[in-house]
Amino acid sequence: MDDLLVTPGPGAPHGLRVPAAELTEQFSRSSGPGGQGVNTADSRVQLGLDLATTTALDDDQRARTLDHLAPRLAGTVLTVSAEEHRSQRRNRVAARERLAGLLREAVAPPAVRRPTRRTRGAQRRRLESKRQRAQTKQNRRRPGID
Repeated sequence: MDDLLVTPGPGAPHGLRVPAAELTEQFSRSSGPGGQGVNTADSRVQLGLDLATTTALDDDQRARTLDHLAPRLAGTVLTVSAEEHRSQRRNRVAARERLAGLLREAVAPPAVRRPTRRTRGAQRRRLESKRQRAQTKQNRRRPGID
C-alpha cells in the first residue's frame, strides 16, 4: 500500500502525505453487487486513520480536523468504508479518495464572513418598526390636561 496523498488546498498549501504505515485497512464481505462471488470475496474496504497520532498533520491542522470531523470519529480514529464496486482493488481506491477528500475539507480554515452594509429597504423597515413601537408606547401614556 502506498502513502495517501492529499492535494494542496486551503489549510494545506503543499498538500498532505499520510504514511501508509499509519493507515489501517480491513476487508469484509460486501452487501452490494457481485453475483456468485458476493458470498466468497471480501470486497468491502474500511480504511482508518488515527488523527491524534498521525505525522501528516501539524498542531493547527490536527485541532481543526478533530473539531471539524468530531461527529464522524470513534475516539480519534476516522474510518471510511467503500463497497460500491465488485472488486476489492477498486473499493480500496474509492476509500482512499474518500479519506483524502475528508482530510482536505477538514484542514481548511473556516470561511470568514465579512460584514456587509444593510440594504436601504432593511434600514427603512427597521426605522418604520421603531416608529410604530414608539407610537404604541406613546398611546399608553395618561392623557394630558389640554
